[in-house]
Amino acid sequence: MAETTGRVLQLLGLLQSRRVWRGQELAERLGVTTRCVRRDVDRLRELGYPVHASTGHGGGYQLGAGAALPPLLLDPDEAVAMAVCLRVAAGGSVAGIGESALRALSKLDQVMPARMRSQVSAVHDATVTLGAATDTPVDPDVLMTLARASRDHEHVTAGYVDVRGAATQRRLEPYRLVTTGRRWYLLCFDRDRADWRSLRLDRMSDVRAQGSTFIPREAPDAASYVRRAISSAPYPYIARVRYFAPRDVVAQTFSAASVDIEADGPDACIVTTGADDPEKMVPWLALPGCDFEVLEPPEVVDAVRVVAERIARAAR
Repeated sequence: MAETTGRVLQLLGLLQSRRVWRGQELAERLGVTTRCVRRDVDRLRELGYPVHASTGHGGGYQLGAGAALPPLLLDPDEAVAMAVCLRVAAGGSVAGIGESALRALSKLDQVMPARMRSQVSAVHDATVTLGAATDTPVDPDVLMTLARASRDHEHVTAGYVDVRGAATQRRLEPYRLVTTGRRWYLLCFDRDRADWRSLRLDRMSDVRAQGSTFIPREAPDAASYVRRAISSAPYPYIARVRYFAPRDVVAQTFSAASVDIEADGPDACIVTTGADDPEKMVPWLALPGCDFEVLEPPEVVDAVRVVAERIARAAR
């Protein structure tokens, strides 16, 4: 009996982790036969979990939303309270909490009845958070839509306004959500541009999952790609600076979202970052107690010389 119960709970975890599972896939994961999987699915249904089954291409087992919240050891008030808290936490600034809250909210939302979803939205809309972590808030429903689409490899369409203010319509294959604490970004493949893109969620509108799925491509590392995109891509001047200090030491001073840092031996590192004005960049590059040299571009090298002479005159 204990073995059966443990397997049923494992099956429930699998059904919550992905949108659709084929019976043979579940059998291989659980180490049982497809007949055993069918019996375990029936046990979940008896407990109140709405497990749907479909045949044909793209068919399989799917955990859906029912008329009542399935047993999660939470009563309805507790479930609503948890969902509200998770929505708030998803936009917070505590390291690691935002993504974890979003994953938990996605699982809870998957089985929550429509009536409870409306209660969560009502409480959230009526709540103001003092001292918000960001001045560019993201609609939780946009986060939820993109999180589910990334998990299920589902096509998405959205409106987008770029840094220059140009509005476009995008057809996307979403892969990963990345948060810097202040902002959320989506790593995606833009189908019309046939290339990878890093998009800010607060600049997206009318985000819709299309229902059709795509075959995942070999994707770049999400964190590295987004870091490079937001630290240099939007700026006309891209500086490469060598600091005569270990990478770990320099990384403690800069925001991970503002620079890209690579080790240059055990006692040095190279920082890549961007700016609109070379002279405004110089004071920011001058770390206390750390020597550095600007490798490129010439405009930033000249700006260092100009700022250094200005400081020297002030000292005299």
